[in-house]
Amino acid sequence: MKAQGRLAGRCWYTLALAVLAVGALSVAAVSRDDEHVSENDEQSDSVRLKTPTGKAESVPEGRRYLDASLSVDERVEDLLARMTLEEKLGQMTQIEVDSVNPGDVAHYGLGSVLSGGGGVPPDNNPEAWADMIDAFQEEALSIRLGIPLIYGVDAVHGHNNVVGATIFPHNIGLGAAGDAELVRDIGEATAIEMLATGASWNFAPVLAVPQDIRWGRTYEAYSDDTDIVTKLSVAFLEGLQSIERLPLVVGTPKHFVADGAVEWGTSEHPEGWRIDQGDTSIGEEELREVHLAPYKAAIDAGARTVMGSFSSWQGVKLHGRRDVLTGMLRDDLGFDGLLVSDWGAIDQIDPDYRTAVVTAVNAGIDMNMVPYDAQRWVGTLKAAVQDGDVPLERIDEAVRRILRVKFEMGLFEQPFAVRELLPEVGSKNHRALARRAAAASVVPLVGGDRLPLDRSVGRVLVAGEADDVGTAAGGWTITWQGRRGDITPGATILQGVEEAVSAETHVEVSRLGHTDESAEIGIVVVGEAPYAEGVGDVEVPALSEEDHGIIARARAHVDTLVVVVVSGRPLLLGTATDLADVVVAAWLPGSEAAGVADALFGVEELTGTLPMAWPDAIDQIGPGRAKPWLPRGHSG
Repeated sequence: MKAQGRLAGRCWYTLALAVLAVGALSVAAVSRDDEHVSENDEQSDSVRLKTPTGKAESVPEGRRYLDASLSVDERVEDLLARMTLEEKLGQMTQIEVDSVNPGDVAHYGLGSVLSGGGGVPPDNNPEAWADMIDAFQEEALSIRLGIPLIYGVDAVHGHNNVVGATIFPHNIGLGAAGDAELVRDIGEATAIEMLATGASWNFAPVLAVPQDIRWGRTYEAYSDDTDIVTKLSVAFLEGLQSIERLPLVVGTPKHFVADGAVEWGTSEHPEGWRIDQGDTSIGEEELREVHLAPYKAAIDAGARTVMGSFSSWQGVKLHGRRDVLTGMLRDDLGFDGLLVSDWGAIDQIDPDYRTAVVTAVNAGIDMNMVPYDAQRWVGTLKAAVQDGDVPLERIDEAVRRILRVKFEMGLFEQPFAVRELLPEVGSKNHRALARRAAAASVVPLVGGDRLPLDRSVGRVLVAGEADDVGTAAGGWTITWQGRRGDITPGATILQGVEEAVSAETHVEVSRLGHTDESAEIGIVVVGEAPYAEGVGDVEVPALSEEDHGIIARARAHVDTLVVVVVSGRPLLLGTATDLADVVVAAWLPGSEAAGVADALFGVEELTGTLPMAWPDAIDQIGPGRAKPWLPRGHSG
């Protein structure tokens, strides 16, 4: 999912809170005309209204779906029988937060609102998030049937849109750590920070098995090995869904299926992306063996939602392939949960929007991440149903799945932010976990036998991007693309160095490596600026000329040179391996990047191994590549 082309923020929740305060969104004003009331739902029934305390103010007689003692299936069928076509289509609609106008939640009966990358309240802090999401819930619960919405976020390495949240290493680093218990703990911590703000639907984990590091989403995957991806994605999902309080958090294995097998030069994205959202031509046997297997494990582990892939298989967009979305996912893997589209991905199926909508829904998409124009989507789908192009039975099937997940989550019992958890957002314990994960992710590429470094050394030169939280966190941090700088609180690699060495050690900082002094140790942090998705597609992933210049300048003034590569994928290192005594991969260590220094200086044990092969020449990149410089599993 992405946030490209997002509209300007409208401070929706501030307006909604004010409106609710004066009672303008009264039940009588919303959806009370005859065409919006089914024969099973008398107009005289009172409507369930809930406050952020979760306490029901009134429970209408006869509405069995509000009875938590009944089975989920009984509640689903009772509610579905009361719904009009318009209300069903509303449940199939998901809109991005900055495209929701005041009253849209009630007008459409939206099933979901999401925050894309950068979809944040004007004052980006945890409490403001809780206020924003609770305001959406207040409006959803104020209308006729009072169906709570489910709020979605891309918490792909912590609750990463929220300033002050704990930002964990991106998945590629966790693949290097290879510790399923660590990843499970990260999933649990992420769920706690989400619940505190009212978000309970996480569009994670990524189950891609990337075969070409030129892909800008490589770092969102754990490894290029199916077994590693399976083990760690299941661990994250289990941790995320382990919080036994209402509402339950659900994860979303994505992107179904084989997005990691897309081929260079096949993307048709209008902004010139080269591989992301492209096509894979692999055969069905390879697709099933390499790329489908992690989904089977995730479903067996309790996945209740899955997201489709922007990409194509053998020239056909996956969002429109019934043989994949219904045949493989549901018939073969037994998935009976909610299938959601990616960001506007349905639109790519066909130039004719109606054809695209009909194809996607009939193929098996249950909820459309629209993400902007609800009116167009709902109007088009309604006309398609009325004309018989989409059977009403297919609509009922989709809504049944959506409602089932909401009942399973306990959203009808507790739809609001769990505010007593707000102190846990960015808490000391969570940051300690993230720092330990950052240390566990470090992989020595060369010179590992010279580690750990001497903590009592007299002088250390630190150069490059060692004191930058945004660089260490990478993309999908506060904004979609991320950015350099102090974008959120954190502890940098430089801070870790300063904490690790003795009080007598002098630490000199020179970003470009200029110095007039000699030092026993030089630590140069180089790599990639933040990026996300196809913006990060690059033909030659390599260190920049500036990086090489910093390394060369530092080399001239230090006895032992350590190069730390901060990146979302392996990079061609060029002369860096000749100049440096030690080279380590730190990946994208997150807000607690000080953990990288912990690994270098022996505060934490150095245990990471390569989750994918590391090349030193362009012919070692992509399908059919030559033997790589360093194989998966290397640590040396």
